[in-house]
Amino acid sequence: MCGIVGYVGGREAANVIISGLHRLEYRGYDSAGLAVIHPDGVLDVFKCKGKVDDLERFLQGKNAGGTIGIGHTRWATHGEPSDANAHPHLSRSGDLALIHNGIIENYRVLRDALRTQGFTFRSSTDSEVLVNLIEYVRDEHRCSLEEAVREALSQVVGAYAIAVIERGDTSRIIAARKSSPMAIGVGDGEYFLSSDAASIIGFTQDFVYLNDGEIAVIERGKPLHIMTLDGAESPVAIQKLRLSISQLEKGGFDHFMLKEIHEQPETLEDCIRGRVIPGTREVILSGVLDNKERFLAARRIIFVACGTSWHASLIGEHLIESMCRIPVEVEYASEFRYRDPVIYPDDIVIAVSQSGETADTLAAVGMARKAGAFVYGICNVVGSSIPRATHSGTYIHVGPEIGVASTKAFTGQVTVMAMMALLIGRLKGTIDEGYYHRVAQAILELPATIREALKTAPEVASLARMFTYAHNFIYLGRGYNYPTALEGALKLKEISYIHAEGLPAAEMKHGPIALIDAEMPTVAIATPDSTYEKTLSNIEEIKARGGKIIAVVCKGDDLVRRSADYCIEVPSTVECLMPVVSIVPLQFLSYYIATYKGRNVDQPRNLAKSVTVE
Repeated sequence: MCGIVGYVGGREAANVIISGLHRLEYRGYDSAGLAVIHPDGVLDVFKCKGKVDDLERFLQGKNAGGTIGIGHTRWATHGEPSDANAHPHLSRSGDLALIHNGIIENYRVLRDALRTQGFTFRSSTDSEVLVNLIEYVRDEHRCSLEEAVREALSQVVGAYAIAVIERGDTSRIIAARKSSPMAIGVGDGEYFLSSDAASIIGFTQDFVYLNDGEIAVIERGKPLHIMTLDGAESPVAIQKLRLSISQLEKGGFDHFMLKEIHEQPETLEDCIRGRVIPGTREVILSGVLDNKERFLAARRIIFVACGTSWHASLIGEHLIESMCRIPVEVEYASEFRYRDPVIYPDDIVIAVSQSGETADTLAAVGMARKAGAFVYGICNVVGSSIPRATHSGTYIHVGPEIGVASTKAFTGQVTVMAMMALLIGRLKGTIDEGYYHRVAQAILELPATIREALKTAPEVASLARMFTYAHNFIYLGRGYNYPTALEGALKLKEISYIHAEGLPAAEMKHGPIALIDAEMPTVAIATPDSTYEKTLSNIEEIKARGGKIIAVVCKGDDLVRRSADYCIEVPSTVECLMPVVSIVPLQFLSYYIATYKGRNVDQPRNLAKSVTVE
């Protein structure tokens, strides 16, 4: 979950690295640092606890000149946030500097072995063990840095994306990856390195993505050289990333999260464009159509995901079972990969991840492929690991999501799942044409529907002021909107640090209703659907016990308004798409409560955007 950046070329490396680290701060922000090699070959490291701004202040008045360097912004795994635990880490001699994203699982064994050879350690990180292991191998075998990295990594158990530079070598970076992302930007006589290509998009749009178990020798003035840990040559495939700097800026909004909430009409237009044809309402998803026989013959579909993507997958389960009549299971990827699940060759496993780099989901993909299942990816980041590891898939195309609390990715994922279900259902003949056309038209109208939902912002902002006092929230939903309740509760927890719990409304009477009193606000999603009257009854039960109720309703609703203390009206759409609409005011509610409480909305404590470690 840390962010790494590297550069070798003709520019001042520190400037490139600082720029990249600012854009990677969503991946980790408890410490930051950089290492540069000066033109005379001297290696210097500058690092401190805190954010990238703190690193910039620390660098003032210091000589960080040089055209080769590596940088890092940290999300702590081993060792508390501190100057000593910040990256880059130096080897015992000071000859090598290393940055690392991931976890070395056997670092204790390696550290103990190195201590018997006289090594000492300044930090409590696993990363410092790795840089010293590389130095030990280099000195013991009298080999090149590239060979030392290969040999050292063969002894490592765990996940890593690393970059290493060596004192006296002003032209070369060695990089490697396993289960952690790594992209190499190719410029005119220069190379860039990053854990997220978007962080260096202002310098180049040409990228090479390292695969698991690959090492790259990145050398000024020479072609990029990539090999496997076994020493076999790997092809260098350059991909062009179409992205603009404006997509990575706040665009006048106070926070990325607020910008990304407001972007949803446009991002859904991008998600739908070319996939639902206006006029004919034909749904075209090449990943499904190219593998039509696999979907038609599927015994079962299994979603594997984490966090917000897991909530979206619960909606996907409802969509596919309802429209396609295929049994569906939704699994936490972290549990699925360790539970020895039963996977059949005629199963389809759908991996859902915004970043395409979620470690547990990526591991689940590997397990499913090994078992012979057909694996499909639903991801946002083009060129990320999950799309490259799956047989086929669909990008959600919602653009970079910088805010840690996912918003537009959720609505994009659900929209893609709705299109998938609609297409597969039509191919199987399990939905009638009238229903097909109604849902397809509603998908086409979703961007306009969301624009209407965004108009709830001022009302929700005013309402949020009344609930900054709360220590707990309950979110209720039924049917398609039960996962929406889970997602609304997660958003509140993530950025306001208020405990919140999402529940199926009917489960209240089976225990949780004991929590209800005047100090426990309840958010009830009560939009028209097949369980509307039952949800209304659940609201009455809470009201009878003195609970405060905030209801999300469709425009013109009078029944819920009689019971709820506060109502937020959203536009209506077909039942299966209501989660995409009803989540919008819940996104606003969490955002405004968090800002009124003075929270750092884009960088909430203890969280990072992309969970690339277990």
